[in-house]
Formats: sequence, C-alpha cells, structure tokens
Amino acid sequence: MSDLLWPGDDRAGDLFTDAAVLAAMVRAEAAWLAALVRHGVAPAEAADDLAGLIGAGDVSLVAAGAESGGNPLIPLLKLLRSRLESRNAAAARWLHKGLTSQDVVDTGLVLCLRDVTARVRDDLALQIAALVRLADGHRDTPMPGRTLTQYAVPITFGLKASTWLTGVLDARDRLAVTATLPAQIGGAAGSLAAPAALAGSPIVARELAETTADMLGLPVREPWHTARAPLTGLADALVTCTDAWGRIANDVLVGARPEVHELSEGAVPGRGGSSAMPNKQNPVLSILIRRAALAAPFLAATVHAAAAAAVDERPDGGWHVEWSTLRTLARRTVTAGAQTAELLAGLQVETSWMTANLAAARPGIDAEQRAITPGAAHGEPYPGTIEQIIDAALARAGSTPR
Repeated sequence: MSDLLWPGDDRAGDLFTDAAVLAAMVRAEAAWLAALVRHGVAPAEAADDLAGLIGAGDVSLVAAGAESGGNPLIPLLKLLRSRLESRNAAAARWLHKGLTSQDVVDTGLVLCLRDVTARVRDDLALQIAALVRLADGHRDTPMPGRTLTQYAVPITFGLKASTWLTGVLDARDRLAVTATLPAQIGGAAGSLAAPAALAGSPIVARELAETTADMLGLPVREPWHTARAPLTGLADALVTCTDAWGRIANDVLVGARPEVHELSEGAVPGRGGSSAMPNKQNPVLSILIRRAALAAPFLAATVHAAAAAAVDERPDGGWHVEWSTLRTLARRTVTAGAQTAELLAGLQVETSWMTANLAAARPGIDAEQRAITPGAAHGEPYPGTIEQIIDAALARAGSTPR
C-alpha cells in the first residue's frame, strides 16, 4: 500500500493495509473457533486454524461486497465458509458462531493497532537516543533563546534539545499507558448471550472470551461496543507523538532558514531539491513531519466524535467512521515517527552560526540579565538551571548525565 498524496507513506509498509486488516480478522475468527473447541462447545473435528484460506488477492472481492452489509466482515465470512466447506465442513458450520461483526472488526483493528504501536515505540526509542546525544553533547553550546519569534535571553542548544526530549518522553509514556488494547468479545448486543446459550453456562461464555483474547495475546475486558475509550485513548496517544515531533520539526524549519542557519537536515542525495530552482535545498523531512502534526488532531477528533455519537448497543455510523480514520492516523503516525528518527539522527548543528547569532543579538538579549544583576559583565554566561534541566531529562530517558 502506498499513498501518492501522502509522500513517505511507504515507510509504513504493510502495517494496517487492507490485506493486514483481512488477516487480522481471520486471526480473530480462528482464535474464537479454537476456543469453542478447547472448551468443548464445538466438536473436536471443528478445529481449523483457517490458514491459507484468505490472502491479499481477496481484498478487492471483500471490499466490493462490504457495502451490502455495511462492514467487511460479512463478505469475508461468506468467502471463508465457501472455501472452508470442502476442507472442514464442521469448522465451516461453527465458524463465527456466537460472535457478531463488531467483535471481529474491532478485534481485527486492535491487532493492527498493536503492530502500529510496536513500530512507533521502536522509533521513539531511536529518537530518544539521538536527543540524549544532542542534549548532552551541546549542553554548553550557546545560542539565542527566542520567545514570540523575538530574541529573549541566551540559552544553550543542549537546553533546546532537552526540551525536545521531554516532549518525546511524554509521548513515549502516554503511548505505554494506552497501547494495550483489549479484545472485543460481546456478541450481538454486548451481552454474550449467544456464547452463553451455546455453552449452556455464562461462566463458560466468559471463559471463551478470555481464551480467545489470550490466544491473540490481548487483554480481555467487558464488552466495549459503545464504550470507546480504548480507541480514543490510543488516538490521543498517537497525537501526543505527532505533537512532539511537530514541535521539533518547527524548530528545525526556523533554524534552517538561510538567515538563521543554526540547524540543517542531514544531506541525502536527491532529497530536498526543487523542480525549478537548482539553488534550493528544502528541509523536506521537517516539512513532512509538520504536515503530519497539523493533520493528526483532526483525525483523533473524529474518533472522539464517533465515541460521542455511540447509541444503543452498536453505533449507527459512529462505529463505521472509526475504521478508516484510525488506519489513516496510524499509518501517518508511523510515517512521521520514522521521518523524525531519521531527522534527529542526521541533524546538523551549526554551532558557529549559533554563536554568531547570539553575538549579533547583543546587547539587547542581555537586557534581563543587566536588569537583575546590574554588575554583570558584557556577555557573561546567564545559565540559570540549564545543567539541572538537561540532567533531569537525561535521567528520565534512562541515561546517565555527564
């Protein structure tokens, strides 16, 4: 999968593609079928892992059939049963029995989102390592601090990098709290009525849900058909990531302006050129990261709007709008995470320009210092607690301060 109008989407690879969603829904069905057999609800001959029945080539067929029932699981089941019948008629009869479409679609989405969050965590780790190096290595590199686009007081680039690091650490911690999404097993109206009737016991019905979740490596919770906090929480965590990355990209974009020249992206052959102006070397990674940060909050807002629109025991439209919104947000976050990791790994810190810009900002940039300590010599360091702030960020990142 690749999105022509979202440059860099190929970085997300096979994550949360249509084929990945189909495969995830098949895994959910297979886990439920195995649970039915394990608990003696279905006969032993109904055991089947559903392997090899559905592939990427079936995406178009399932997609074409999804409109008639309003979701992709209905045509997927029809296809699965038709192919399973000749291989294992008992499995075909017991397939999906006791579940509802929302159980399988939601659990399939959760499996795809789990893969996405694993990838984002990997890129966050790379970003943190790069930011630790920048913050520690430039703790004494002087530069002008700026507020409201104007010179403020002298700082160091290490302080700026530690502020970036704090944002990324906040994103890491937020993602860790929300990334463990639960399986969805509720039956037609979220009461587990069909599983309980099949098993002849409400206790076994709950055990079926627990076993299915365990087979998928997911936690189990009470049915959440219309209680969508797991998804809104994860959407918010992904936006916390893009917020942190956008903030970094914004600083790089300002620092990369020719008249500022304090930061520049690592040079990559063929990247950043212009179709018309040979002199241009555009900070493309930062531009694309900023793009993702601008777009992400509105996608998360749609997930929240869907949760707020929940009605009865399954939402009419609110549930449906989540699917592609979550996929878009997830893939764009993965793309931006990889771009940010690359940006930070190759970031060029132009220390001589930082020093020159600070010198050019004087004497105005020293006004606060002169007002507070009238006897301060011209250009005397004004560090405040920069060292301690950097050390605290490094310690939180799990690194040993200098």
